[in-house]
Amino acid sequence: MLFATPPITPQLQASLDELDDLRRRLGAETRRPVRWMGTLRRLVRATSVEASTSIEGFHLPQAEAVAVVAEGEPADPGDVNQQAVACYARAMDHVAVMAQDERFRWLDRVILDLHFDACWFQRDRSPGRLRTRPIAVTAAGGGIAYRGPDAATVPELLDELVAWLEHGDLDRHVVVRAAMAHLHLVSVHPFRDGNGRVSRILQSLVLAREGLVSPEFSSIEEYLGHHTAAYYAALRSLGESYEPERDATPWLEFCVRAHIAQARQRLAQIDEAAARWEFLERLVAERGWPERLVIALEQSLIGGADRRSYGLEAEVSAATASSDFRRLLDAGLVEQRGRARNVRYVATERLRGDIADRPQT
Repeated sequence: MLFATPPITPQLQASLDELDDLRRRLGAETRRPVRWMGTLRRLVRATSVEASTSIEGFHLPQAEAVAVVAEGEPADPGDVNQQAVACYARAMDHVAVMAQDERFRWLDRVILDLHFDACWFQRDRSPGRLRTRPIAVTAAGGGIAYRGPDAATVPELLDELVAWLEHGDLDRHVVVRAAMAHLHLVSVHPFRDGNGRVSRILQSLVLAREGLVSPEFSSIEEYLGHHTAAYYAALRSLGESYEPERDATPWLEFCVRAHIAQARQRLAQIDEAAARWEFLERLVAERGWPERLVIALEQSLIGGADRRSYGLEAEVSAATASSDFRRLLDAGLVEQRGRARNVRYVATERLRGDIADRPQT
Protein backbone atom coordinates (compact mmCIF):
# COMPACT_ATOMS: atom_id res chain seq x y z
CA MET A 1 0.00 0.00 0.00
CA LEU A 2 1.26 3.49 -0.94
CA PHE A 3 0.19 6.88 0.34
CA ALA A 4 -2.98 8.12 -1.34
CA THR A 5 -2.63 11.32 -3.33
CA PRO A 6 -4.75 13.75 -1.30
CA PRO A 7 -7.48 15.96 -2.79
CA ILE A 8 -6.39 19.47 -3.68
CA THR A 9 -7.72 22.10 -1.30
CA PRO A 10 -8.70 25.54 -2.64
CA GLN A 11 -5.64 27.05 -0.98
CA LEU A 12 -3.34 24.49 -2.54
CA GLN A 13 -4.99 24.99 -5.94
CA ALA A 14 -4.33 28.72 -5.71
CA SER A 15 -0.68 27.98 -5.02
CA LEU A 16 -0.52 25.57 -7.95
CA ASP A 17 -2.04 28.24 -10.21
CA GLU A 18 0.62 30.70 -9.07
CA LEU A 19 3.30 28.08 -9.65
CA ASP A 20 2.00 27.34 -13.15
CA ASP A 21 2.44 30.99 -14.09
CA LEU A 22 5.96 31.06 -12.68
CA ARG A 23 6.90 27.82 -14.45
CA ARG A 24 5.55 29.07 -17.80
CA ARG A 25 7.64 32.22 -17.45
CA LEU A 26 10.66 30.19 -16.42
CA GLY A 27 10.27 27.80 -19.35
CA ALA A 28 10.04 30.71 -21.80
CA GLU A 29 13.06 32.47 -20.29
CA THR A 30 15.30 29.41 -20.33
CA ARG A 31 14.56 28.79 -24.01
CA ARG A 32 15.71 32.26 -25.05
CA PRO A 33 18.83 32.16 -27.31
CA VAL A 34 21.02 34.39 -25.12
CA ARG A 35 24.76 33.99 -24.72
CA TRP A 36 24.78 33.98 -20.93
CA MET A 37 22.21 31.22 -20.45
CA GLY A 38 24.78 28.44 -20.86
CA THR A 39 26.89 29.74 -17.97
CA LEU A 40 23.84 30.23 -15.77
CA ARG A 41 22.60 26.75 -16.63
CA ARG A 42 25.95 25.27 -15.53
CA LEU A 43 25.82 27.21 -12.26
CA VAL A 44 22.24 26.16 -11.49
CA ARG A 45 23.02 22.55 -12.26
CA ALA A 46 26.11 22.54 -10.04
CA THR A 47 24.47 24.29 -7.10
CA SER A 48 21.42 22.01 -7.28
CA VAL A 49 23.57 18.89 -7.22
CA GLU A 50 25.80 20.16 -4.42
CA ALA A 51 22.80 21.28 -2.36
CA SER A 52 21.11 17.89 -2.65
CA THR A 53 24.23 15.95 -1.65
CA SER A 54 24.84 18.39 1.21
CA ILE A 55 21.61 17.17 2.82
CA GLU A 56 23.39 13.86 3.42
CA GLY A 57 26.64 15.44 4.59
CA PHE A 58 28.63 15.84 1.36
CA HIS A 59 29.85 19.40 0.75
CA LEU A 60 31.86 21.14 -1.98
CA PRO A 61 32.72 24.82 -2.51
CA GLN A 62 30.90 26.35 -5.47
CA ALA A 63 33.98 26.52 -7.70
CA GLU A 64 34.71 22.82 -7.18
CA ALA A 65 31.08 21.88 -7.74
CA VAL A 66 30.99 23.80 -11.04
CA ALA A 67 34.24 22.16 -12.17
CA VAL A 68 33.05 18.64 -11.35
CA VAL A 69 29.40 18.93 -12.38
CA ALA A 70 29.36 21.38 -15.25
CA GLU A 71 32.79 21.07 -16.76
CA GLY A 72 33.38 17.35 -16.39
CA GLU A 73 36.56 17.68 -14.34
CA PRO A 74 37.39 14.19 -12.97
CA ALA A 75 36.51 13.77 -9.30
CA ASP A 76 39.38 13.02 -6.96
CA PRO A 77 39.11 9.30 -6.09
CA GLY A 78 40.20 10.11 -2.56
CA ASP A 79 37.67 12.89 -2.01
CA VAL A 80 34.31 11.45 -0.97
CA ASN A 81 32.61 14.84 -1.38
CA GLN A 82 33.72 15.17 -4.99
CA GLN A 83 32.75 11.57 -5.64
CA ALA A 84 29.25 12.10 -4.21
CA VAL A 85 28.71 15.23 -6.31
CA ALA A 86 30.08 13.61 -9.47
CA CYS A 87 27.88 10.52 -9.07
CA TYR A 88 24.77 12.59 -8.39
CA ALA A 89 25.55 14.64 -11.50
CA ARG A 90 25.83 11.44 -13.51
CA ALA A 91 22.38 10.39 -12.28
CA MET A 92 20.98 13.77 -13.33
CA ASP A 93 22.58 13.33 -16.76
CA HIS A 94 20.67 10.04 -16.92
CA VAL A 95 17.48 11.94 -15.99
CA ALA A 96 18.03 14.37 -18.88
CA VAL A 97 18.37 11.47 -21.33
CA MET A 98 15.29 9.64 -20.05
CA ALA A 99 13.28 12.86 -20.10
CA GLN A 100 13.68 13.03 -23.88
CA ASP A 101 13.28 9.32 -24.64
CA GLU A 102 10.08 8.81 -26.64
CA ARG A 103 10.13 5.08 -25.82
CA PHE A 104 10.60 5.60 -22.07
CA ARG A 105 8.65 3.36 -19.69
CA TRP A 106 8.61 3.29 -15.92
CA LEU A 107 10.35 0.11 -14.73
CA ASP A 108 11.94 -0.91 -11.45
CA ARG A 109 15.22 -0.85 -13.34
CA VAL A 110 14.90 2.92 -13.79
CA ILE A 111 14.98 3.47 -10.04
CA LEU A 112 17.66 0.84 -9.45
CA ASP A 113 19.88 2.35 -12.14
CA LEU A 114 19.48 5.86 -10.75
CA HIS A 115 20.52 4.51 -7.36
CA PHE A 116 23.54 2.83 -8.95
CA ASP A 117 24.49 6.11 -10.64
CA ALA A 118 24.15 8.21 -7.48
CA CYS A 119 25.76 5.74 -5.07
CA TRP A 120 28.39 4.15 -7.31
CA PHE A 121 31.18 5.55 -5.11
CA GLN A 122 29.71 3.76 -2.06
CA ARG A 123 30.50 0.22 -3.14
CA ASP A 124 29.92 -1.11 0.37
CA ARG A 125 26.29 0.13 0.28
CA SER A 126 25.10 -2.14 -2.56
CA PRO A 127 24.44 0.49 -5.25
CA GLY A 128 21.63 -0.57 -7.57
CA ARG A 129 20.35 -3.30 -5.23
CA LEU A 130 17.46 -3.40 -2.78
CA ARG A 131 18.16 -3.74 0.91
CA THR A 132 17.64 -7.08 2.59
CA ARG A 133 17.82 -5.86 6.18
CA PRO A 134 15.86 -3.53 8.48
CA ILE A 135 16.69 0.17 8.15
CA ALA A 136 16.31 3.15 10.45
CA VAL A 137 17.17 6.82 10.03
CA THR A 138 19.01 8.37 12.96
CA ALA A 139 17.80 11.76 14.17
CA ALA A 140 20.24 14.66 14.41
CA GLY A 141 20.10 14.65 18.21
CA GLY A 142 20.25 10.89 18.50
CA GLY A 143 17.53 8.28 18.57
CA ILE A 144 15.47 6.97 15.66
CA ALA A 145 13.71 9.47 13.36
CA TYR A 146 12.22 6.92 10.98
CA ARG A 147 12.01 3.16 10.49
CA GLY A 148 11.46 1.83 6.99
CA PRO A 149 9.05 -1.00 6.27
CA ASP A 150 10.18 -4.60 6.62
CA ALA A 151 12.76 -5.54 4.00
CA ALA A 152 10.62 -8.48 2.83
CA THR A 153 7.92 -6.02 1.70
CA VAL A 154 10.25 -3.74 -0.26
CA PRO A 155 10.13 -5.55 -3.65
CA GLU A 156 6.32 -5.54 -3.63
CA LEU A 157 6.17 -1.89 -2.60
CA LEU A 158 8.66 -0.94 -5.32
CA ASP A 159 6.53 -2.79 -7.88
CA GLU A 160 3.50 -0.87 -6.65
CA LEU A 161 5.41 2.42 -6.97
CA VAL A 162 6.49 1.60 -10.53
CA ALA A 163 2.91 0.70 -11.49
CA TRP A 164 1.73 3.99 -10.00
CA LEU A 165 4.40 5.94 -11.89
CA GLU A 166 3.29 4.32 -15.15
CA HIS A 167 -0.49 4.47 -14.65
CA GLY A 168 -1.50 6.21 -11.42
CA ASP A 169 -2.91 9.71 -10.97
CA LEU A 170 -1.99 10.71 -14.52
CA ASP A 171 -4.62 13.45 -14.43
CA ARG A 172 -2.97 15.13 -11.44
CA HIS A 173 -0.72 18.17 -11.67
CA VAL A 174 2.84 17.13 -12.52
CA VAL A 175 4.24 18.86 -9.42
CA VAL A 176 1.80 16.86 -7.28
CA ARG A 177 2.80 13.60 -8.95
CA ALA A 178 6.49 14.45 -8.57
CA ALA A 179 6.07 15.23 -4.87
CA MET A 180 4.17 11.98 -4.31
CA ALA A 181 6.83 9.99 -6.19
CA HIS A 182 9.44 11.52 -3.86
CA LEU A 183 7.34 10.64 -0.82
CA HIS A 184 6.64 7.07 -1.96
CA LEU A 185 10.29 6.25 -2.55
CA VAL A 186 11.76 7.92 0.51
CA SER A 187 9.08 6.32 2.73
CA VAL A 188 9.71 2.82 1.40
CA HIS A 189 13.45 3.46 1.91
CA PRO A 190 14.36 0.55 -0.37
CA PHE A 191 18.16 0.96 -0.26
CA ARG A 192 20.86 0.64 2.37
CA ASP A 193 21.90 4.26 1.71
CA GLY A 194 21.15 7.12 -0.66
CA ASN A 195 17.36 6.91 -0.32
CA GLY A 196 16.99 10.68 0.02
CA ARG A 197 19.25 11.37 -2.94
CA VAL A 198 17.44 8.95 -5.23
CA SER A 199 14.01 10.19 -4.10
CA ARG A 200 15.00 13.74 -5.05
CA ILE A 201 16.37 12.52 -8.38
CA LEU A 202 13.14 10.60 -9.03
CA GLN A 203 11.13 13.74 -8.32
CA SER A 204 13.25 15.60 -10.88
CA LEU A 205 12.69 12.86 -13.45
CA VAL A 206 8.90 13.05 -13.09
CA LEU A 207 9.10 16.81 -13.63
CA ALA A 208 11.56 16.54 -16.50
CA ARG A 209 9.34 14.06 -18.33
CA GLU A 210 6.77 16.85 -18.61
CA GLY A 211 9.24 18.86 -20.69
CA LEU A 212 8.06 22.33 -19.68
CA VAL A 213 11.25 23.31 -17.88
CA SER A 214 14.66 21.65 -18.18
CA PRO A 215 15.74 19.45 -15.22
CA GLU A 216 18.23 21.90 -13.74
CA PHE A 217 15.62 24.69 -13.62
CA SER A 218 12.61 22.59 -12.57
CA SER A 219 14.09 20.78 -9.56
CA ILE A 220 13.88 21.95 -5.95
CA GLU A 221 17.11 20.37 -4.72
CA GLU A 222 18.73 23.70 -3.95
CA TYR A 223 15.75 24.84 -1.88
CA LEU A 224 15.72 21.54 0.03
CA GLY A 225 19.45 21.81 0.67
CA HIS A 226 19.03 25.29 2.15
CA HIS A 227 15.90 24.37 4.16
CA THR A 228 16.85 20.91 5.33
CA ALA A 229 15.23 21.22 8.75
CA ALA A 230 11.87 22.14 7.18
CA TYR A 231 12.28 19.33 4.64
CA TYR A 232 12.82 16.74 7.37
CA ALA A 233 9.97 18.17 9.44
CA ALA A 234 7.58 17.77 6.49
CA LEU A 235 8.61 14.13 6.17
CA ARG A 236 8.40 13.52 9.92
CA SER A 237 4.81 14.80 9.90
CA LEU A 238 3.92 11.53 8.16
CA GLY A 239 5.08 9.35 11.03
CA GLU A 240 8.16 7.69 12.47
CA SER A 241 7.47 4.48 10.58
CA TYR A 242 5.77 3.50 7.33
CA GLU A 243 2.18 4.65 7.77
CA PRO A 244 0.70 5.14 4.27
CA GLU A 245 -2.77 5.67 5.67
CA ARG A 246 -1.71 9.14 6.86
CA ASP A 247 -2.77 12.33 5.06
CA ALA A 248 0.02 13.58 2.77
CA THR A 249 -1.46 17.08 2.38
CA PRO A 250 1.20 18.79 4.58
CA TRP A 251 3.92 17.21 2.44
CA LEU A 252 2.29 18.44 -0.77
CA GLU A 253 1.90 21.94 0.65
CA PHE A 254 5.58 22.00 1.60
CA CYS A 255 6.70 20.85 -1.86
CA VAL A 256 4.53 23.41 -3.67
CA ARG A 257 5.89 26.19 -1.46
CA ALA A 258 9.39 24.99 -2.26
CA HIS A 259 8.66 25.06 -6.00
CA ILE A 260 7.27 28.59 -5.82
CA ALA A 261 10.30 29.85 -3.88
CA GLN A 262 12.71 28.05 -6.20
CA ALA A 263 11.01 29.35 -9.36
CA ARG A 264 11.10 32.92 -8.06
CA GLN A 265 14.78 32.52 -7.26
CA ARG A 266 15.53 31.18 -10.76
CA LEU A 267 13.68 34.06 -12.42
CA ALA A 268 15.64 36.53 -10.26
CA GLN A 269 18.89 34.77 -11.24
CA ILE A 270 17.97 35.11 -14.91
CA ASP A 271 17.34 38.86 -14.49
CA GLU A 272 20.62 39.21 -12.63
CA ALA A 273 22.53 37.24 -15.28
CA ALA A 274 21.13 39.45 -18.06
CA ALA A 275 22.10 42.65 -16.23
CA ARG A 276 25.56 41.28 -15.40
CA TRP A 277 26.19 40.30 -19.02
CA GLU A 278 25.18 43.79 -20.18
CA PHE A 279 27.62 45.33 -17.69
CA LEU A 280 30.43 43.07 -18.90
CA GLU A 281 29.68 43.91 -22.54
CA ARG A 282 30.09 47.61 -21.75
CA LEU A 283 33.30 46.98 -19.82
CA VAL A 284 34.83 45.02 -22.70
CA ALA A 285 33.67 47.52 -25.34
CA GLU A 286 35.08 50.49 -23.40
CA ARG A 287 38.50 48.83 -23.37
CA GLY A 288 38.36 47.96 -27.05
CA TRP A 289 38.74 44.23 -26.36
CA PRO A 290 37.27 41.41 -28.47
CA GLU A 291 33.67 40.62 -27.52
CA ARG A 292 34.60 37.05 -26.61
CA LEU A 293 36.24 38.27 -23.39
CA VAL A 294 32.74 38.74 -21.96
CA ILE A 295 32.53 34.94 -21.89
CA ALA A 296 35.80 34.67 -19.96
CA LEU A 297 34.68 37.27 -17.44
CA GLU A 298 31.27 35.66 -16.97
CA GLN A 299 32.86 32.26 -16.41
CA SER A 300 35.34 33.77 -13.93
CA LEU A 301 32.40 35.04 -11.87
CA ILE A 302 30.54 31.71 -11.94
CA GLY A 303 32.80 29.16 -10.32
CA GLY A 304 35.94 30.19 -12.18
CA ALA A 305 37.12 29.73 -15.76
CA ASP A 306 39.81 27.59 -17.36
CA ARG A 307 41.39 27.64 -20.80
CA ARG A 308 39.56 24.54 -21.98
CA SER A 309 36.00 25.57 -21.06
CA TYR A 310 36.57 29.11 -22.25
CA GLY A 311 38.14 27.95 -25.50
CA LEU A 312 35.19 25.66 -26.22
CA GLU A 313 32.54 28.29 -25.59
CA ALA A 314 34.39 31.15 -27.26
CA GLU A 315 35.58 28.87 -30.10
CA VAL A 316 39.22 29.93 -29.84
CA SER A 317 42.53 28.06 -29.70
CA ALA A 318 44.37 27.27 -26.48
CA ALA A 319 46.97 29.90 -27.36
CA THR A 320 44.31 32.57 -27.84
CA ALA A 321 42.61 31.54 -24.59
CA SER A 322 45.91 31.92 -22.73
CA SER A 323 46.46 35.35 -24.28
CA ASP A 324 42.96 36.47 -23.32
CA PHE A 325 43.40 35.43 -19.70
CA ARG A 326 46.79 37.17 -19.57
CA ARG A 327 45.04 40.37 -20.67
CA LEU A 328 42.44 39.99 -17.90
CA LEU A 329 45.14 39.21 -15.33
CA ASP A 330 47.11 42.34 -16.29
CA ALA A 331 43.94 44.42 -16.01
CA GLY A 332 43.34 43.15 -12.48
CA LEU A 333 39.97 41.63 -13.35
CA VAL A 334 40.82 37.99 -12.67
CA GLU A 335 43.32 36.15 -10.54
CA GLN A 336 44.95 32.78 -11.10
CA ARG A 337 44.32 29.81 -8.85
CA GLY A 338 46.10 26.46 -9.02
CA ARG A 339 48.90 25.26 -11.25
CA ALA A 340 49.50 23.43 -14.52
CA ARG A 341 46.36 21.62 -15.69
CA ASN A 342 44.43 22.76 -12.62
CA VAL A 343 44.77 26.49 -13.32
CA ARG A 344 41.51 28.41 -12.97
CA TYR A 345 40.84 32.10 -13.38
CA VAL A 346 38.56 33.63 -10.77
CA ALA A 347 37.06 37.12 -10.76
CA THR A 348 38.82 39.53 -8.41
CA GLU A 349 37.04 41.33 -5.61
CA ARG A 350 37.50 44.49 -7.64
CA LEU A 351 35.44 43.11 -10.54
CA ARG A 352 32.80 41.71 -8.19
CA GLY A 353 32.60 45.08 -6.43
CA ASP A 354 32.21 46.96 -9.72
CA ILE A 355 29.32 44.66 -10.68
CA ALA A 356 27.67 45.02 -7.27
CA ASP A 357 27.99 48.82 -7.42
CA ARG A 358 26.69 49.22 -10.97
CA PRO A 359 23.64 51.47 -11.41
CA GLN A 360 20.43 49.48 -11.13
CA THR A 361 17.91 49.75 -13.96
